[in-house]
Amino acid sequence: MHFLHILQLLALLTLANGTPIVAKKIFGPRFARPLDGGIIFFDGRPLFGHSKTIRGITASILITTASAPLIGLDLTIGAIVAGAAMVGDLFSSFVKRRLNFPPSSQALCLDQVPESLFPMLACRDPLSLTIADIALGVGIFFIGELILSRLLYQVHVRDEPY
Repeated sequence: MHFLHILQLLALLTLANGTPIVAKKIFGPRFARPLDGGIIFFDGRPLFGHSKTIRGITASILITTASAPLIGLDLTIGAIVAGAAMVGDLFSSFVKRRLNFPPSSQALCLDQVPESLFPMLACRDPLSLTIADIALGVGIFFIGELILSRLLYQVHVRDEPY
């Protein structure tokens, strides 16, 4: 087991997924351009939805990449984690729109697993992670994200408790 790498990745995942939320609180509606540009998919629903913004993705990638060296990882790993986490988040939003979930609604597992699994898989070779490392990291992220989301809601950082 690579416990140090798992902890480092969990810290970066927390930053990658939390930065868009903090950016929304700091900037409000400023710079909140939807990533999908309002495109409607062939099923008549938005591609990702208005809550997935260029601001959030850009902030996530910049902050996570810049923070990686502070916890002993290369800038490249920070960029990989942020990019893959955002791809996982977009994947979740895309699937939720196809399943007709309202924007910003909760879909247990779909909201947590892709945004942690994709980065863990992307870092598998560079950090020599095993399948057990990845499974442990995703499991810890899943539980931690549920707890942290509720705490951030209670202190008025998140708009929803999930």
